Amino acid sequence: MQNDLFLRACKRQNVDRTPVWMMRQAGRYLPEYRAVRAKSDFLTMCKTPELAAEVTLQPVDILGVDAAIIFSDILVVAEAMGMTWEMVEAHGPHFPHPIRSRADVDALKVADPEKSLRYVMSAIETTKRHLAGRVPLIGFAGAPWTLAAYMIEGGGSSSFRYAKGMMLDEPETFQLLLEKISTTVRLYLEAQLAAGADAVQIFDTWGGILTPEAFRKYSLESIFSIVSTLYREGQPVIIFSKGANHALKEISQIGADVVGLDWTVDIDEARTLIGERVALQGNLDPSALYASPEAIRKEVKIVLRKFGKGSGHVFNLGHGITPDVPVEHARAMVRAVKEESVIYH
Repeated sequence: MQNDLFLRACKRQNVDRTPVWMMRQAGRYLPEYRAVRAKSDFLTMCKTPELAAEVTLQPVDILGVDAAIIFSDILVVAEAMGMTWEMVEAHGPHFPHPIRSRADVDALKVADPEKSLRYVMSAIETTKRHLAGRVPLIGFAGAPWTLAAYMIEGGGSSSFRYAKGMMLDEPETFQLLLEKISTTVRLYLEAQLAAGADAVQIFDTWGGILTPEAFRKYSLESIFSIVSTLYREGQPVIIFSKGANHALKEISQIGADVVGLDWTVDIDEARTLIGERVALQGNLDPSALYASPEAIRKEVKIVLRKFGKGSGHVFNLGHGITPDVPVEHARAMVRAVKEESVIYH
């Protein structure tokens, strides 16, 4: 590996500067991505290894980030388990037949990723060949609670009334759904690692909408069941649960190597709380990238200063980069991290 800063930081080993990448870095803010997207719909891009590899590589070439993340979507797991979904432009994912009953849950299968998700592994293998060891490649999956929320609700929601309704009214059915998803996600992550992913991240996008008790019972326990049984050969595991800052200590204790932070928590406080146990990833406010390059540099310096000296920091946004951010602003953030972080190592 020509540049292994990301992997070393995940393991809290010494680095000469802080590594940096961005969630959703292969996305619509890049004109090169939009050019590919203009010729293919979203799911076709996910399922065509050559296209997925092409857009995965774009941020490495254009921005100079220290890690690539495979282009895909967390909801491919739901499809592999037997559901139908579509990505509706400007609205997000939509399931025409959501999970609403025990019969619906019983009909779902635990997916074999080498059969129903082979296109993701092919994309990883293709990307690795083209990367040729320049930077590590990250694989990923959605957390069981987050996937269940989409699968029950039928898409995104401000309240997730149906998902929470099943959780409270039909706990046995809900738990069975989580177990099926958890097993599929574990097998899927293992397949990604076997295909060549150098690390994996579990995205718990909707962890923060649960009460602390429900989060621990339904989200955290499901993630723990994956991490504690995941077969890996030293590849780091990252957990990012947006909005679940009340449970950072518990998240740090389930066996992952890195805990991702959203932008609503101070990284110095998180380091004091859990930073000796795990590495931390984050946590610039994504909206900061709308500011001028000079202001972006100031915000980067604040995050770096709050983490302070020493290893165990992967610089990232506190959530995904938004589609209308100017490319030069994203490049300015990456450049600022590379230049300003040296003094802390």
